Amino acid sequence: MNLKNLAMWGIIVLLSVGLFNMFQNPKKMGEAKTKVAFSEFLSEVELGKVIKVEIQGNNITGVLSNGSTFSTYSPNYPNLVEKLTERGVNIVASPLEDKMPSLLGILLSWFPMLLLIGVWVFFMRQMQGGKGGAMGFGKSKAKLLTEAQGKVTFNDVAGVEEAKEEVEEIVEFLKDPKKFSRLGGKIPKGALLIGPPGTGKTLLAKAIAGEANVPFFSISGSDFVEMFVGVGASRVRDMFEQGKKHSPCIIFIDEIDAVGRSRGAGLGGGNDEREQTLNQLLVEMDGFDTNEGIILIAATNRPDVLDPALLRPGRFDRQVVVGNPDILGREAILKVHVKKINAGPDVKLRTIARGTPGFSGADLANLVNESALLAARKNKRVVTMVDIEEAKDKVMMGAERRSMVMTEDEKKLTAYHEGGHAIVALNEKASDPIHKATIIPRGRALGMVMRLPERDQLSVTREKLYSDIAVAMGGRIAEELIFGHDKVTSGASSDIDMVTKMAKNMVTRYGMSKELGPIAYGENEEEVFLGRSVTRTQNMSEETSKKVDAEVKKIVEVGYARAKQVLTEKIDDLHKLAKALLVYETLTGDEIRDLMFKNITPKKLVDTDGDKDSKESSALGSLGLKPKPAL
Repeated sequence: MNLKNLAMWGIIVLLSVGLFNMFQNPKKMGEAKTKVAFSEFLSEVELGKVIKVEIQGNNITGVLSNGSTFSTYSPNYPNLVEKLTERGVNIVASPLEDKMPSLLGILLSWFPMLLLIGVWVFFMRQMQGGKGGAMGFGKSKAKLLTEAQGKVTFNDVAGVEEAKEEVEEIVEFLKDPKKFSRLGGKIPKGALLIGPPGTGKTLLAKAIAGEANVPFFSISGSDFVEMFVGVGASRVRDMFEQGKKHSPCIIFIDEIDAVGRSRGAGLGGGNDEREQTLNQLLVEMDGFDTNEGIILIAATNRPDVLDPALLRPGRFDRQVVVGNPDILGREAILKVHVKKINAGPDVKLRTIARGTPGFSGADLANLVNESALLAARKNKRVVTMVDIEEAKDKVMMGAERRSMVMTEDEKKLTAYHEGGHAIVALNEKASDPIHKATIIPRGRALGMVMRLPERDQLSVTREKLYSDIAVAMGGRIAEELIFGHDKVTSGASSDIDMVTKMAKNMVTRYGMSKELGPIAYGENEEEVFLGRSVTRTQNMSEETSKKVDAEVKKIVEVGYARAKQVLTEKIDDLHKLAKALLVYETLTGDEIRDLMFKNITPKKLVDTDGDKDSKESSALGSLGLKPKPAL
């Protein structure tokens, strides 16, 4: 409410109060009283002409014998009442507040009424319009994006070229519809962006908003859901009504799985709020009365739970998959994010992209940001390759916990455990190359051997799976060979867990068991919906289940035997690597290979200023830390 409206309401209130008082005392407002001097009043009293007086403090009003009224002011005159009584004057006395109400008194008496009037006016204004009003439950919460500040364009989106082409066509259609319509083509009604979290679905929608010269409405799927049944459906109707007014336009619904889940999955029947909202959305998109000129773009990372009616052509004509980027995509994404930081000349984006398989766009953005924070912590002016490598280790393996108190025995056991993994990995042909081995506690692990694939792998071979199982069992076997059967620790629990899952998938999902054949034996472990899969179903008999368990055990035992054979033959290499890890704590893959195959000891170089990067320096030295003295 601005100042003009406030002044207008103040005037209305004052006029109302004035009218009230005028009608409350009409006689007194209309009577004309003659002002007389006090001495004249006393003379009239002596002559007996005063019939009636009303004394209110020092103010005196009265009526004369001829019927005229008068008023006067009385000083502190003694014996005035006695004199009036002697002359037979009718005296009326009243306090000053009764007959002369102040503005404050009037306002106080009128306060409850004014409050009720104000509340009534407020509610009436809210009911007339406004999205978030008291009675505006059914109004759409879609925000119209019009500001040019912070605009995202297609140049800011990288790594998802195919998806970008799909949505670029929609924008082009809006800019030049004749180009497509002359061939009989219709504008797509909807595009569904599908992909894992962090791949850039919302960013792609923002780019569409930035590129398209049409109104762009943005809303979240949860904004439709309300505590009252029918409110979501009302908001859908209102959203499309707004869209019709601004046609042609784009409506973007983020996380559409909040309202688009399969119907019939609940026990609430037809009055289920989410179902009502979904039904209305289906009708508005492609119902009896179709909406022309409104393009709906939605994003979700849960396409499996969406209703089939929502996914059919005519509603969502295009399903654009926005997946994790490949090596070229990662390089392009890194190029976008590196522009935002002060990167040094030694930063090689291709190397970073190669060392980050499976990273999403959000992961890469976080990696670049972490490297900038690490460089700032060291008071550097530029972000170097060393900082990015350190940030990559932090993101992939967890932050270092150097302050953790470990005994020498625990360090020795950890060194042999990680050395066991590394030796088996070096001697398995199908295993991924070692990137780094460390005995510094990171995250929840006491040590770690990190392997990186040479290229992006889209599928896994049987040979690779067996190699991975053997590498995972290498740590446990190294403990057993060096320290004895009774000194084996619980450190291999995560390895055993991973191996068991891998072997079970090989038997039940991948069909890699000769005994059971290429048949899926997996249990129904998907999300349970009430009303659909209340009870857990078993897809195999008890006899088959025993066979599955036997096959899983057999696969794990084969990997165990392979790892044991390697470590028994390469026991000297294991001792050599474990001692090196105890001295340097962290070794790169190249340093491990040089030590094993060429017998080249890592050089004890210490990078004092932290800005230089040497290929020959150890990972410990690159962090500006001195190696521990040899045992």
